Amino acid sequence: MQVERAIRVAVDTGKVYLGAKETLSAVRSGEAKLVVVARNCPGDAKEDLMRYAKLADVPVYEYPGTSLELGAVCGKPYVVSMLAVVEAGDSDIFELGRRK
Repeated sequence: MQVERAIRVAVDTGKVYLGAKETLSAVRSGEAKLVVVARNCPGDAKEDLMRYAKLADVPVYEYPGTSLELGAVCGKPYVVSMLAVVEAGDSDIFELGRRK
């Protein structure tokens, strides 16, 4: 599976929250089923995410690119430090959560 394609298809056909605030909110509410975080995500936001994801038992996939690259993969003209996948749509993105 190609990671970039899975992320793009999930953004286009599923339900995905972009950005740190929305992602953390989705994890805390139990809505998120998978979180993708950029390699260069700010440390404090990443620490909060990891803590909440562990408590909620939500898998976290660290995207090997930067937040600018993650934004481009999502089809957005801005940086995306993290995103929460609620519904996969037509993608097989939940396979990322099983990779450890």
